Amino acid sequence: MDLSDLKEILRILEEQDITEFELEQDGVKLRVCRSSSTLQAVAPAQTAPVVVPVVAPPLAIGTAPAASAAAAGTAAPAAEPDANGTLVRSPIVGTFYRSPDPNSPAFVSVGDSVEIGQVLCIIEAMKLMNEIEAEMAGEVTRVHPENGQPVQYGDPLFTIRPA
Repeated sequence: MDLSDLKEILRILEEQDITEFELEQDGVKLRVCRSSSTLQAVAPAQTAPVVVPVVAPPLAIGTAPAASAAAAGTAAPAAEPDANGTLVRSPIVGTFYRSPDPNSPAFVSVGDSVEIGQVLCIIEAMKLMNEIEAEMAGEVTRVHPENGQPVQYGDPLFTIRPA
């Protein structure tokens, strides 16, 4: 198994939202487990296991492999209390968009009240549009990134003062 095979396997796992995968071939055992913070790969069974920690989501072919929380239902970083409210952080790496298209109004703006499950923004990752939803009810007190700005895993997106 060479690097291109490994990249292809990781790409497929990313696209299919597979969280655990195991392959044994020619005495080499590969096991990939995705969680919200790490990707682990264990190599040849006959030698000591090698664990490769990698920054979480998404997988970018041609760079270091990374796990993805891009699909709905995967864990996002926990919202953190802030002096002015609770920070909503990016669960994935991608491009931040405040509205579904350039001609539409923003999903939310400063001063808006939000409910649990309400769409706050979209983050585009690998041509997939991922809706980021509010995990708490409250008032939006700050929008951190600019529209169209790249965001990393864990970057602050919004500050919400709990209702």
